[in-house]
Amino acid sequence: MIKNIISAIKAYFGAFSLISKLKLWKFFAVPMLISLVTAIAIFGTAYGLSDNIGAFISKIWIWDWGHETFAAISNVIGGLIVVVIGLILFKHIIMALSAPFMSPVSEKIEAHLTSTKPHSHRNTSFIQQLWRGIKINVRNLFMELLLTIPILLLKFIPVVNIFSTILLFMVQAYYAGFGNMDYTLERHFQYKKSLQFVRQRRGLAIGNGVVFLLLLLIPVVGVILVLPLSVTAASVKTVETLNAENKPQHVV
Repeated sequence: MIKNIISAIKAYFGAFSLISKLKLWKFFAVPMLISLVTAIAIFGTAYGLSDNIGAFISKIWIWDWGHETFAAISNVIGGLIVVVIGLILFKHIIMALSAPFMSPVSEKIEAHLTSTKPHSHRNTSFIQQLWRGIKINVRNLFMELLLTIPILLLKFIPVVNIFSTILLFMVQAYYAGFGNMDYTLERHFQYKKSLQFVRQRRGLAIGNGVVFLLLLLIPVVGVILVLPLSVTAASVKTVETLNAENKPQHVV
């Protein structure tokens, strides 16, 4: 799995030049706008709620001794909860709504890498791509929340909270990469087969998602460029994997 993680990360190095070479920037105009507007809406709301959540958590401590310390810790944890949930919502919303725009990008990258004509696999419509994106990301959203909530509770346990941070980052990365890979997989596999494909190649999803999350740490620019770069990198690795493993190039 480590090898696949590194391989997926390396795919980002050629993403920018490939986008320019294939003249794909025009396809990213709407997704970049979706990304920017969604980020402003979600993180603006999250910022306003962080203090309220911290105050709510602090009420758990009913004793006078240590109350100030627990309140300070609660504010930090409240802020973390807001950031994590906000990030989860952000990435699934933009990936779901951008699906009809990202699928043609992935298709053109596949045609370039394999020297095949576009639409040589499943030919899906705008609405079908949007519905597929919503279906995948709603499913991933619930799965990610189910894993994230108990991990966040571990933040209250000293020492363990260090490892829980790493685990939380890996879970977020996995589902980010999952969504990016599906823009290619939707032309090859039906819904359930795609889930199986990604589960068996978790390293590729995590590696792609790691850079996805790190890009979001770059103010404004990261939010705008995260989809173009991550989708391009994921498309390259997914197509390479399909070809290397001689997967049938039709619906399974």
